Amino acid sequence: MGDKMHIEAKLRELGLELPEVKKPAGLYVFTKQVGNLVYVSGQTPDIGSILQYKGVVGEDMSIETAQQAAQLAALNILAVLKLDLGDLDRIRQIVQVVGYVRCAKGFEDQPKVINGASQVFKDLWGDAGIAARLALGTNELPEGSPVEIMAVVELAH
Repeated sequence: MGDKMHIEAKLRELGLELPEVKKPAGLYVFTKQVGNLVYVSGQTPDIGSILQYKGVVGEDMSIETAQQAAQLAALNILAVLKLDLGDLDRIRQIVQVVGYVRCAKGFEDQPKVINGASQVFKDLWGDAGIAARLALGTNELPEGSPVEIMAVVELAH
């Protein structure tokens, strides 16, 4: 890879670490590979099986706190990818990010919340980390999570 810094080294440099992966909460797999694309099921801001953030954005949770929750959900996406792929350096780019935000009626800043996840990917992959994206609001998410985020990544090989 020449002088290119490895993704896990970048994570450490940013002061971030991958959380422990929890077991799927239903009848699904965390990742599904189709050709060079890997689809990652929705991730919430958990460490292991413990939800770290709970609340309704725009009601009892600020945008800034929700961005931190989105960052942790993004780290969970990377944790399940590492578990399944063995090496995050196999990822060429982040193709798509879909983020759900549990929010109060009238809240319209879902994109700002999901930026918490998108920033992680940009910090690690540069322009290749900037994905096509959807950020939308909902009134409920599993276990009262403020965010749930899924992604599609392309593998280099």
